[in-house]
Amino acid sequence: MTWEAIEVPSGLAPPQPIRVRAQSIPARHYFPEHAHRWNQVVYAISGVLTVAVEGHSFVISPEQAVWLPTGLRHRVGSLLGAEFRSLWIADEAGRGLPESPTVFGVAPLLNALIVEAAAIEGEADRDGYASRVSDLILDQLRRARPLPGALPWPRGGSSLTALCEALYADPADARAPAAWGRELGMSERTLARRFETEVGMSFRSWRRRLRLFKAIELMGGGLDVTRTAMELGYGSTSAFVYAFRTEMGFSPQAYMRGRTPDQGTHC
Repeated sequence: MTWEAIEVPSGLAPPQPIRVRAQSIPARHYFPEHAHRWNQVVYAISGVLTVAVEGHSFVISPEQAVWLPTGLRHRVGSLLGAEFRSLWIADEAGRGLPESPTVFGVAPLLNALIVEAAAIEGEADRDGYASRVSDLILDQLRRARPLPGALPWPRGGSSLTALCEALYADPADARAPAAWGRELGMSERTLARRFETEVGMSFRSWRRRLRLFKAIELMGGGLDVTRTAMELGYGSTSAFVYAFRTEMGFSPQAYMRGRTPDQGTHC
């Protein structure tokens, strides 16, 4: 299936100091590559976003967001659809925030503040409430910890994109690299080399990270640990718990309870 472009907003006034845009992105739709005259936080309160920036492409879940400094060209889309929230932040308000694109964890408080900012966007700020919400958002952004947990993704148009999309839709698919190579008309060695070049990690490592990424998405949507393990193709719940703990440093049960020491910064 092909992807369809969404018109990039134009002719808008700069944020003073923050503006929030709320938009639904249908499945397989994207904003073509563009840049803004202000900083941007790319975030989805539900669904998953694909972000391409500086020659890299990756996927983020609602537990993650991306900071994009002023003038940085980027492309944003969604494979399965998402409720997109875009925060535009003036340069002066963004002082002290990263000077390069950064993926960071979204704590529950920041999530709630973004939702509230979108709800009151455009209202007159007679009592200063909107300004206080904006100040709290900026405080939360400065406290957010960068993380490497985004899921790398091939650039659009690559034959590897079909492979990654298929595994994202069915992470329990256990076909070996050789079988995928035959599916794509290339040798296992060629597949391995291209995956390392385009995605930045081995196929095996990427599939392991995909399962972790999907686990967070599924459990965030209400699935219990046992059902999540089954959906991801693990042979047992204990195998899934072990893999999750090894990668994340805490159990999936702890994640679901929200009792991890850095909840919202490492997930």
